[in-house]
Amino acid sequence: MKTLRLQLRFLVPLIATLVCAALVAVPLMDQLTLRWFARDLNIRGQLVTNTLAESIIDAQNDGKSWRLQSMFERAARDERLIAIALCSADNMMLRQTAGVPKSLDCARAREIAEYTNPRLDLASGAVHVGVHSLEQGNPKADLLVLLHDLSFIDKRSQDTRRYLIAFIVGLGLTIALITVIVAQLSWRGWVRGMQGILRGEGLLLPLLPPPELQPFASEVRARLRDLEDEYRRGLELVSEWNPERLRSLLHTQLRGDQVIVVSNREPYIHERNVEGEVIAKQPASGLVTAVEPVMRACSGTWIAHGSGSADRDVVDSRDRVAVPPGANDYTLRRIWLTPEEEQGYYYGFANEGLWPLCHVAHVRPVFRESDWEAYRAINQRFADAVVAEARTEDPVVLVQDYHFALLPAMIRAKLPRATILTFWHIPWPNPESFGICPWRREILQGMLGSTILGFHTRFHCKNFIETVDRYLEARIEHEHSTITFQDKETLVESYPISIEWPESPMATPVPECRRRVFEKLHLSPLTCLAVGVDRFDYTKGILERLNAVERLLEKRPEWIGRFVFVQVAAPTRSALEEYRSFQQRIHMVAARINERFGRGEYEPVRLLAHHHEHDEVNELFRAADICVVTSLHDGMNLVCKEFVAARDDERGVLVLSRFAGAARELPEALIVNPYHVEETADALYRAATMPAAEQRERMASLRMTVKENNVFRWAGRMLADAGRFRLRGRIAARVQRHTATSDEDETSVHA
Repeated sequence: MKTLRLQLRFLVPLIATLVCAALVAVPLMDQLTLRWFARDLNIRGQLVTNTLAESIIDAQNDGKSWRLQSMFERAARDERLIAIALCSADNMMLRQTAGVPKSLDCARAREIAEYTNPRLDLASGAVHVGVHSLEQGNPKADLLVLLHDLSFIDKRSQDTRRYLIAFIVGLGLTIALITVIVAQLSWRGWVRGMQGILRGEGLLLPLLPPPELQPFASEVRARLRDLEDEYRRGLELVSEWNPERLRSLLHTQLRGDQVIVVSNREPYIHERNVEGEVIAKQPASGLVTAVEPVMRACSGTWIAHGSGSADRDVVDSRDRVAVPPGANDYTLRRIWLTPEEEQGYYYGFANEGLWPLCHVAHVRPVFRESDWEAYRAINQRFADAVVAEARTEDPVVLVQDYHFALLPAMIRAKLPRATILTFWHIPWPNPESFGICPWRREILQGMLGSTILGFHTRFHCKNFIETVDRYLEARIEHEHSTITFQDKETLVESYPISIEWPESPMATPVPECRRRVFEKLHLSPLTCLAVGVDRFDYTKGILERLNAVERLLEKRPEWIGRFVFVQVAAPTRSALEEYRSFQQRIHMVAARINERFGRGEYEPVRLLAHHHEHDEVNELFRAADICVVTSLHDGMNLVCKEFVAARDDERGVLVLSRFAGAARELPEALIVNPYHVEETADALYRAATMPAAEQRERMASLRMTVKENNVFRWAGRMLADAGRFRLRGRIAARVQRHTATSDEDETSVHA
């Protein structure tokens, strides 16, 4: 039935077009036929006149005009010539045969002959009237009037009409038949093509879709992939992700395989305090915030650079220490670097080169050959440590961030069966921007040693795939987001990172947190408190938010004395000139704003440029009315999620940069363009004056999103994908071994 409807969609317009063509063509063909025959009869009449002219003139000159009658009678015996008449130049009838109608005189005949269609309808039938001069060019010469029968012309016109209609009908039937056949075959081809796409043909197999499907096959596959992702994530929402579920996944899908995490920043730093005691603290790092709970759930080994002043004092002979202190959930293996190595690998290539290259923050990257050599050497040192820590040939290795772009391929060379999950915590630039790097090919080749390569957003995945397409010879399956390079397949997928959701309510109530913070900062109880918590980095938009605070107080002077912005900025990378200059500039801008709008003890900007422990930051979040995150370019930014998790009272407003990856997950925040000072200042005012009911509505939705999409879901998705890849690899290895064994048996039989 559906096929018939599809065919009718072709046939009905076709039939209507042919009918219209017939209605137009038949009358037109009749007119053309009559014109052709009329012209032929005029030519024939002129020939008859030329034949009889000499005889008629001779008879008139000899006075034998009586001979004209018999001459005309004989000529009129022609089957098509009905009658002949001879007229003078002044329209007098001189001679005529019996067939000339009484109603037709010479003047009337000459008038009809001038018509385009010189036709005269008589009772006996239609006739053609032709008037021809006996002497061409002599206006006083007599005229010969010839009446030709038109009945044969009408008959031929009818025959032509029938033939034309038959031709149009035949043509229509032929076109209809061809259309039906082509439509049927095309429909079946489209159906088979779509079924193939839905079954994955051309995705797993190197097949091309039919040509007619190629324009939108990739779009259909992209939509199917999106639906698959939504379905998969929808299933994940059925039950909450927590450490127990992550451990269960590790033991079921990964069969309890060893997990090794590699990062530059260590999860715990051991330092000596003023009294000389060794204390352990967590550094200010989104990476540590996200990955450390996963390691506590999965156990395993974390390999990182030991940078604390007392790190060497607490490790064993193999540079290992159990962490967290007192819990001993996993092992921390420390790698030691000399100041020169740290300068080249960390401060140089990683943070003067790759960091500004990947962030659109208008700071030029710097690439030095010596930094590249140090970067490559340190990556190799960490790869050797992974091999040393691996208890099996196929551990699960989680490589973290841009410090180790070369590490996956180095590990793959030593442990070819390892499952390597690389997560790039910062944005990935477009191919043109990445082309600035002199060692772009080496970095891409190193990263493609990964089994799975993760980014925060699909946009960053797209940029990476396009970069590989630009600079490497690799087979790319866009519909499956896989890259095959040197016979090794890498899945490029988006895994939005998150935080560990608090398992129990906060110990200190919000009013108590607010009282403590306000007392510590000497604030009035009626103060509207906005906070920002970041590392002292130029990509975090600290300068832009200070400009917005200044603009707010300019536009709304009534908030002077009532609005305070507290910026927690942990110092970072102070060895780099760019960072030192940036920190000095922030201090200068904060001093200028305080000098301009300060009143007595009131200072609108409080800059806390030192490290804060997690509990201190959490207390500040719970005390604040507004949290401001104005990153200029950020992979995700977990500060906004930590603020949401801290607000179990469902109060507070989040002002979030549109250039942070979290903006895609948290649309209930006030989304701003940090470069637009007016827009950010207006958002601060809106946040400060937002009704409590709207705050609760927005915060409740934000908390639900962050709770459901916590860090264990992030890790679970990656590990589940890793489990599928490992299972596929094991099956392929068994098939390969079985094939090799069969070949050996066959060879021995022939031998």
